[in-house]
Amino acid sequence: MTIPLLDYPRSSQNQRVKGFEVGNDDRAAIYSAENLLSATDMDDLIAAAYRRVINEQQMTASSRNPFLESQLRSGQITVREFIRGLATSDTFRRRNLEASNNYRFVQMCIQRLLGRDTYDEREKFAWSIVLATKGLQGFIDALLNTDEYLENFGDDIVPYQRRRVLPQRDMGEISFEHMPRYGRDRLETLTALGCNYAFVGSARPAAWDWDNPPIPVIYIKLGEVLAKGGGILVGLGLLAVFLAYYTGFPL
Repeated sequence: MTIPLLDYPRSSQNQRVKGFEVGNDDRAAIYSAENLLSATDMDDLIAAAYRRVINEQQMTASSRNPFLESQLRSGQITVREFIRGLATSDTFRRRNLEASNNYRFVQMCIQRLLGRDTYDEREKFAWSIVLATKGLQGFIDALLNTDEYLENFGDDIVPYQRRRVLPQRDMGEISFEHMPRYGRDRLETLTALGCNYAFVGSARPAAWDWDNPPIPVIYIKLGEVLAKGGGILVGLGLLAVFLAYYTGFPL
């Protein structure tokens, strides 16, 4: 028997309040398939979908899905089906689901597909049960079939972060793109595997352990010998130039 989605309280997040602010460049751009006037418009829509789901600012060959793109361009699938295909792709699974625990993965998917942050830990718990019982495909289907998704994005609009900028604050909310794919538990796993430059939260590399560097000592000694030998050769060359200049002896 399928476990129903647990109930969770809906807190008064910003996107739940109707906005009356005047639009500006800080607001999220809305990409819709309803009024595409050119092939370039479709390119922009597809790029926006990749940025939203795969969370890459520049599309790479490894993350693109030419088959889905072709279906979308020819009108065989809707934007919602295109989003569904990206969110259930092997690339999305490897880079997000396999690199995170279920709670963090649920939070990322709600941010990227519903355009808001999770209400609380209870919502993460409720959707994590769906993920655990139905798998990735069933979880993504459930999110895209919610009334919240259909009312805000429907079949034609690429999901976006809803009402991110708060005029009453000096700085609006940080965009969801700033959230790393994995948390501190994943960082500890990477560190245990010997990855010394893992990034979590900010672009700051982990500290270098000078007492136990991850480089064999023989290579360090070899580098020291080459550095000293190069210094000697440079010194001899400068000495030869100096003597040739003052003695008039051609080099």
